[in-house]
Amino acid sequence: MDQKILSLAAEKTADRLQKFLQTLKEDDLANLLQNQAVKGKAAGALLRAIFKGFPCSEEAGALRRLKIYSCCVQLLESGDLQKEVASEIIGLLMLEVHNFPGALLVELASEFVDAVKQGNLTNGKSLELLPIIFTALATKKENLAYGKGELSGEECKKQLINTLCSGRWDHQYVIQLTSMFKDVPLTAEEVEIVVEKVLTMFSKLNLQEIPPLVYQLLVLSSKGSRKKVLEGIIAFFNKLDTQHSEEQSGDELLDFVTVPSGELRHVEGTIILHIVFAIKLDCELGRELLKLLKAGQQGDFGSNICPFSIALFLSVTRIQRFEEQVFDLLKSLVIKSFKDLQLLQGSKFLQDLVPHRCCVSTMILEVVKNSVHSWDHVTQGLVELGFILMDSYGPKKILDGKTIEASSGLSRMPNQHACKLGANILLETFKIHEMIRQEILEQVLNRVVTRGSSPITHFIDLLSDIIMYSPLVLQSCSSKVTETFDYLSFLPLQTVQGLMKAVQPLLKVSLSIRDSLILVLRKAMFARQLDARKSAVAGFLLLLKNFKVLGSLSSSQCSQSIGISQVHVDVHSRYNSVANETFCLEIMDSLRRCLGQQADVRLMLYEGFYDVLRRNSQLANSIMQTLLSQLKQFYEPEPDMLPPLKLEACILTQGDQISLQEPLDCLLCCIQHCLAWYKSRVMPLQQKEEEEEEEGFYQDLDDMLESITSRMIKSELEDFELDKSADFSQSTGIGIKNNICAFLVMGVCEVLIEYNFSVSNFSKNKFEDVLSLFMCYKELSDILNEKAGKGKTKMANKTNDSFLSMKFVSDLLTALFRDSTQSHEESLSVLRSSNEFMRYAVSVALQKVQQLKEMGHVSGPDGKNPEKVFHNLCDITRVLLWRYTSIPTSVEESGKKEKGKSISLLCLEGLQKIFSVVQQFYQPKIHQFLRALDATDKEEEVEVSVTQRAAFQIRQFQRSLLNILSSQEEDFNSKEALLLVTVLSNLSKLLEPSSTQFVQMLSWTTKICKENSWEDASFCKGLMNLLFSLHVLCKSPVTLLRDLSQDIHGHLGDIDQDVEVEKTNHFAVVNLRTAAPTVCLLLLSQAEKVLEEVDWLITKLKGQVSQEIIPEEASSQATLPNHPIEKAIIIQLGTLLTFFHELVQTALPSGSCVDTLLKDLCKMYTILTALVRYYLQVCQHSRGIPKNMEKLVKLSGSHLTPLCYSFISYIQNKKSKSLKHTGEKKKEKTAAGPTAMARALRETKPIPNLIFAIEQYEKFLIHLSKRSKVNLMQHIKLSTSRDFKIKGNILDMVLQEDEDEDEEGTASEHEGQNKEPAKKKRKK
Repeated sequence: MDQKILSLAAEKTADRLQKFLQTLKEDDLANLLQNQAVKGKAAGALLRAIFKGFPCSEEAGALRRLKIYSCCVQLLESGDLQKEVASEIIGLLMLEVHNFPGALLVELASEFVDAVKQGNLTNGKSLELLPIIFTALATKKENLAYGKGELSGEECKKQLINTLCSGRWDHQYVIQLTSMFKDVPLTAEEVEIVVEKVLTMFSKLNLQEIPPLVYQLLVLSSKGSRKKVLEGIIAFFNKLDTQHSEEQSGDELLDFVTVPSGELRHVEGTIILHIVFAIKLDCELGRELLKLLKAGQQGDFGSNICPFSIALFLSVTRIQRFEEQVFDLLKSLVIKSFKDLQLLQGSKFLQDLVPHRCCVSTMILEVVKNSVHSWDHVTQGLVELGFILMDSYGPKKILDGKTIEASSGLSRMPNQHACKLGANILLETFKIHEMIRQEILEQVLNRVVTRGSSPITHFIDLLSDIIMYSPLVLQSCSSKVTETFDYLSFLPLQTVQGLMKAVQPLLKVSLSIRDSLILVLRKAMFARQLDARKSAVAGFLLLLKNFKVLGSLSSSQCSQSIGISQVHVDVHSRYNSVANETFCLEIMDSLRRCLGQQADVRLMLYEGFYDVLRRNSQLANSIMQTLLSQLKQFYEPEPDMLPPLKLEACILTQGDQISLQEPLDCLLCCIQHCLAWYKSRVMPLQQKEEEEEEEGFYQDLDDMLESITSRMIKSELEDFELDKSADFSQSTGIGIKNNICAFLVMGVCEVLIEYNFSVSNFSKNKFEDVLSLFMCYKELSDILNEKAGKGKTKMANKTNDSFLSMKFVSDLLTALFRDSTQSHEESLSVLRSSNEFMRYAVSVALQKVQQLKEMGHVSGPDGKNPEKVFHNLCDITRVLLWRYTSIPTSVEESGKKEKGKSISLLCLEGLQKIFSVVQQFYQPKIHQFLRALDATDKEEEVEVSVTQRAAFQIRQFQRSLLNILSSQEEDFNSKEALLLVTVLSNLSKLLEPSSTQFVQMLSWTTKICKENSWEDASFCKGLMNLLFSLHVLCKSPVTLLRDLSQDIHGHLGDIDQDVEVEKTNHFAVVNLRTAAPTVCLLLLSQAEKVLEEVDWLITKLKGQVSQEIIPEEASSQATLPNHPIEKAIIIQLGTLLTFFHELVQTALPSGSCVDTLLKDLCKMYTILTALVRYYLQVCQHSRGIPKNMEKLVKLSGSHLTPLCYSFISYIQNKKSKSLKHTGEKKKEKTAAGPTAMARALRETKPIPNLIFAIEQYEKFLIHLSKRSKVNLMQHIKLSTSRDFKIKGNILDMVLQEDEDEDEEGTASEHEGQNKEPAKKKRKK
């Protein structure tokens, strides 16, 4: 039969074929076709013949053709056909689709849709036909019967797609179906329907099936809905990540984890690659991605910003056209996240409204962690981002060798955090990815070398962390490190020291690096630049410290242990201890040559020797010999010669230039510390049978120090030629020389004081020596201070550094104030008898703390060892605290009047500095610090919290403050009161805001402010600052601001002199003396902070609204008439409005108060405008305006705007009067006129800004009234103040009055015009 059909089909006409086919039954034909197809015999030709025999022009033929078509589709689905046959059949079926009439196409399409919905597909091969059917259907223009009605072909297609997407899809055909849609012509609406359907299918698929599906979806997105596709993918993986991290954290509870970590990350990596590839082909997709990033940055992060999306953004940076934009957006996202965090931490009001969310920095570090799963496309972006953050937000300026933060105090923290994040990204990436290590190291070293002028401590810290992580890994990059060494002599000293410290672990691993460094240092030793020589000394000292000679004391006795990774390294290096000895002695030889160089170089050497000795005790002989021979050059050996030191030899005169050649005081200081350390550590361990002569020079040094002491005491100042008659001026050679000598003598005295005290063993004679030495020091310092007079600044800087070590200061203070041992009583009474000496001891302690605050370390031995400094700090604090609390200032001062501060006051000053330093440098150790202060030294069983310990200290200082406040007015010590307030502020930062102690502190401070009326501006300012800093951690300070503004209004009076203001005495601390600039400016700065918070909230709300544009969500929003955040914003602004309402009526003095008030009013109106614009946005979403917003607008119209105009008139009248006043003084006119004019112009500058802000506010209110159908303008009288009409009659009158000053006259009269509304003000 099949042969017959084929032969008939070969004829030219189809008539006989048609007749023959009509005789056959449908089923026979279908069976025939099926058999042929399965056998693979000429099925295509047969099918072609059948279609030829059933033309679509006849209805019966078309129906038969439809049956055959359906039969073929089933055949394809059965999977019985060979590949070639199936492809041939599909090709034929595709060609025939367009011949079908519309009604049959609808039927055919419906069959497919039903098959998909019911899951009847077996292999989905036939789905290839569906796009052609849909396309053909869309071209049919006539109306077709569909369902119960008639629709055009296009609408039928839409309905069918809708039906298809609303049904269930078998997960194995999801990819095929998605791929199918890319060949169907779709409208934007249809694309959205399909995309939504595919996105819902994600969660039903296997993880491995998602990348191909995403690929198809991205291809489909070229037809539209790009934003939806990206949002869907990001949201899905964000959810997966969250589930995954929860599962991992609760791992023990789950028997199985749904997805293994590696698999999830690999899938994510593949998808990121797909998206980046799609963006390369379709830039529009890239732009949509950037919009998502911007939206996430402005409003809430939502699900747009998560580890997955950040990894995606970083991968996109490989596309050149998007690189810069993405990095800029990521950079601002990071800094904004840190700023938001800071804002939230500082305000309880915001914490209650906004839930704490995940920080961007955590997400980025999460990306670094995930990138281990071969996300090579992300790592490059990570490294770049790390460097961008470090470059942009690192410290910016250097001043006198100290790094100064360029930004103001508040923005410093976010900048530091951002810079730290950059460093963390680079360090973690370095640890994970071997490929990129070389590049990171190169970039860090390049920055260290090329940025000599700007601070690079953050890069050196990073380098140090990288090297500490694995010195052995870096051996491969040794060439880069040695290349850096070549630049050592051109780099600033600080950089060199940091760099050497960082690379020190490498020196132990790699001989080649060490040797190249030594060569560079030797060259630098004889360089022309002083800095290069200092760098060489610093380098050599570091080497001496770190290459131990066999037999040195173990490192447990050293202050700084060397990192663990280096200890491992030591085990492997064969050449270690024995070779080190020759190596170290060679270096010592090089260093001895430095003793002939400038004072600065010698100084470095003396400062470094003690550390070397402590770390490498076997070098003691060599070091002590060197120091001894150096001292002998300046020591008078004759026992009766006075003075005992050759000061002349220490000074170098070259022509007119006189400079210090030998810092003798530093040399002695170094000798004294080395000797003390040697005697306490090494001597007890040495065996008895050691050779005598080696002991010799320790004895020599001891004898020399003793001899110098006794002869210094005998010497008069005349012996040094430094008595009162000597010349100390800085302009003459002799004066400079005498100054240098004086400082040397004072330094020597200090060193000897420490030496004698430490060897005294509490003997009375020694203490008498100490006192005599101090008297010599004191005499000289008095002469210098007296002579310095006007040139005090230079002197002050010079005397800043005391030679006493911090350990000694803490021992001395403990002995002076706390030592009650009976046997020490008599000898200590010698020192205690001198008030001057005790004051000196406390002031040196203060100096040390100040130094720690500024530099982060102190001078002297162990000064750079944070552990030891911390212990000394605890001891010093304990003594100062005891001294201050047991002998109050009032008791001490009533006894005798001495010039200078009393010891108690100095102690308090010290405590204030220490509390701030501890919070700055020792934040993690605060608990330990407070425990050390506790008088009860017993080990407690119960753990006491930081809050409880801090509260205990706070109570002591509160008592002291109350005592001062209860004293008589003439006894009120404002300096002490202010210090106490500062101490309380520092300590209150340690209290937990939710604790009862914190609440007590707040109520105590409030009580003090309410009851004390001391007229001391600085004390008042400190107290108010304390009040506000506590208040914001409990609740918003707006009501406090309102009360205080009423007080100010009451004290200063009204701008309209006829109005009597009733005095509200909320806070006694506000009085006539303190109200004007002090309290007023403080309140305005607090109001600014509140406005800033409100502004932040409004921006946040705007971001949320712009993301809620979907109509369903908007209508559901309408059921929530008042968002809690909106309500809070309106309450804040309402209360602030009453605050400004009071201040605008207050007769404030001209100057800063008025200027700041005008600026803040301007801000107030700008933020009111922002709120109105937010409601304009909300009204688009069919949501009304809340009632309290209407009240706020009404309040602004009645209580603020009119008063602002009165206030402006008041200011301008005041200005014109003052101008007239200056004009009258004709004699001084030339000088006073222009300056007064300039000042008046400067002070009135904010007025136009304010008027503009008010008018902008009113403009947007009119818009809002129209859109919301609520008349918001009924309570607002539109401003007419700018109707500057010139009234002729008044002008003539003025001209007659004062022809000379016509300009001034018109101006003031003109202000009078504006002043009229002010008289209509309410009477109180």
